[in-house]
Amino acid sequence: MSLYAWVILLSFSGPFALSFDKKVAFFKEWRFVFLAALAVAVPFLIWDELFTQWGVWGFNPNYLLKIYLGHLPLEEVLFFIVIPYNFIFILKVIQAYFPNRNQKRIAPFFAFIFIATSALWILLYGTNYYTFLATFLSAALTILLRNKSWYQDFMWAYLLCLVPFFIVNGILTGAVTEAPIVWYSGQHIIGWRMVSIPFEDLYYNYSLLLPLTWMYFSLKNRKEN
Repeated sequence: MSLYAWVILLSFSGPFALSFDKKVAFFKEWRFVFLAALAVAVPFLIWDELFTQWGVWGFNPNYLLKIYLGHLPLEEVLFFIVIPYNFIFILKVIQAYFPNRNQKRIAPFFAFIFIATSALWILLYGTNYYTFLATFLSAALTILLRNKSWYQDFMWAYLLCLVPFFIVNGILTGAVTEAPIVWYSGQHIIGWRMVSIPFEDLYYNYSLLLPLTWMYFSLKNRKEN
């Protein structure tokens, strides 16, 4: 099995095994989670495919199964199912185990940080394809969704998921390998690296997970009502 496939499998194994915890009972949410993940995966896979074709980023075949959907390796496609699954699992754990959480004063500041910094990076580095699109989407989605009742829980889940984010993305971008599994063109990123992870990945991750959370709660609330 490829290294990228191992990363995806190991990332998924923990949340999947814990999905049957009685207090969280995450397995009961699967239909909403997978529908939300699929809905968000489609536009992101199109984005991924286009950026791969344009050379904004690419994949090292030495770490792949060499099974492709278009120009995207199978592992990359699975990424857009596994990472959303893991994120909603984290969010549901927070809701189940911390029912008295209070974060309403922090969430507006958190949203403001994403909007303000996104606007700054667009102003300074707007000609970089990856910088522009990741930060533009982060700002636009935050403006649209920051007042949703679940945004506070999203904030805590996003901050908590930075721990596995740095591990997974670090491996993918070459922190522990001779060459990166996923490489980025220096022409389309700012160039700041968190060890090996492009700075823009923080915004990309945010812009993936925020609409995912929106779709998840929209589907769940519609079913319950």
